[in-house]
Amino acid sequence: MNKNPYMPMLAKILSVTQETGSDLDIKTYRLRLENGKKMPFLPGQFVELSIPGIGEAPFGFASNPFEESTFELTIKRTGVLTEAIHALKANDSLWVRGPFGNTFPIDSLQGRDILFIAGGLGLAPLRPLISYVFEKNQRGRFGKVSLLIAARSSADFLYRNDYDKWQQNAHITLTIDQDEPNWTGKVGFPHNLVKDLPFDKEKTTAVLCGPPIMIKATAQQLKSLGITPENIITTLEMRMTCGIGKCGKCNIGHQYICVDGPVYSLAQLDAMPDEY
Repeated sequence: MNKNPYMPMLAKILSVTQETGSDLDIKTYRLRLENGKKMPFLPGQFVELSIPGIGEAPFGFASNPFEESTFELTIKRTGVLTEAIHALKANDSLWVRGPFGNTFPIDSLQGRDILFIAGGLGLAPLRPLISYVFEKNQRGRFGKVSLLIAARSSADFLYRNDYDKWQQNAHITLTIDQDEPNWTGKVGFPHNLVKDLPFDKEKTTAVLCGPPIMIKATAQQLKSLGITPENIITTLEMRMTCGIGKCGKCNIGHQYICVDGPVYSLAQLDAMPDEY
């Protein structure tokens, strides 16, 4: 970890995992900082990832925060920088700055049931918190855990190898946008499915991440089902650019998402201009 937020650190790619089997090209990169440096982070935080001469962009951590010697980032191929990153392989290097941002409210989740709702790539920033909650010496601090994981198609689910382990600690519901032959899970969008999930509105905190339209629709549905805005938590990663509040691109009202966020409750978002 570098104390200078402007100074990137060299990181080596240890492995690359192809997450999706469709044209929605998403890969997970396991990285390690050079010279034995550690990258301690908390669920919800992010780093700035760069390739000199090409560009830099923020990516949320997507791995277990207790594994400080390495960390993972899950990246969708969408443009010039991500094209260049997707061309890299194990033993290649790139540059990182961070960690940045606030974290999920772990202490206020203690003793409560947790409902995770993820849409597509939105599962990536939730994965560190899921890993944290399921850590053996942490699990007793939290109540029942449920996961609603949505993907465009059955070929687009992330972290498939985690599901058996998560199933031991939680109830998992998988859903896709449109029905497919031999699909046995749910079909439909999260905001239409949450009403059928069993949860105690008084004891549950919902933690969700996905496309902005999914976040808005699902958060409002959860609110209508009786979960208070203070207990609906999300992350606004998609708005960030520089990571340190200097470029102003993530500004909403008096908030800079990369510094004051990216994690917010619905109560906090309701008090902000309707720009998210």
